[in-house]
Amino acid sequence: MSFITRGFSGRSREHDDRLPPGQTLVHDFPVLSAGPTPDIDTADWEFTVRAESGERSWNWDQFMSLEIDEVDTDSHCVTHWSKLGTKWRGVSLDTIFEHVETDLDYVMAHSYGGYTTNVPLDELLDAKAWIAFEFDGEPLEAEHGGPARLLVPHLYFWKSAKWVRGLEMMDQDEPGFWEQNGYHIHGDPWKEERYW
Repeated sequence: MSFITRGFSGRSREHDDRLPPGQTLVHDFPVLSAGPTPDIDTADWEFTVRAESGERSWNWDQFMSLEIDEVDTDSHCVTHWSKLGTKWRGVSLDTIFEHVETDLDYVMAHSYGGYTTNVPLDELLDAKAWIAFEFDGEPLEAEHGGPARLLVPHLYFWKSAKWVRGLEMMDQDEPGFWEQNGYHIHGDPWKEERYW
């Protein structure tokens, strides 16, 4: 029995300067998952950053009291689809890391359901990444990673881990779930860093 959802194949390509090489413009929001969709109630949700200085956690209410950004960005999936002008609301990782002391350079994102993905810390800061909880004016649906997902729009979308529950600081870059299964360690769509 396979848990890989439909959509892991390409479509015909349209031309747009905002499309990275090999990408196809879509107008829907494809759902791609490698396992069952977790059902996480916001009353049970917690987000934790684990660093050498200790742990810092937020429950849903504490998280929602942080500064919230409006994010208008493009999203690019390794499976060749791109969705332009997506609108999100979320908390910047810059805001999160105001509360975390670390000298480590790498992050492993952990999700409810066990998914992981690695990202260098400098790819998450300077207004490059958010913990997003709203898409297109609505609460983020579970199939798209709700109640909250990591949003790293300048990298392929698998780096934007659904159902995020925390970040673990690391002293070296180590592969997460898809990276251990052949996806590129970094994932820049403009360089077509799809696979190892």
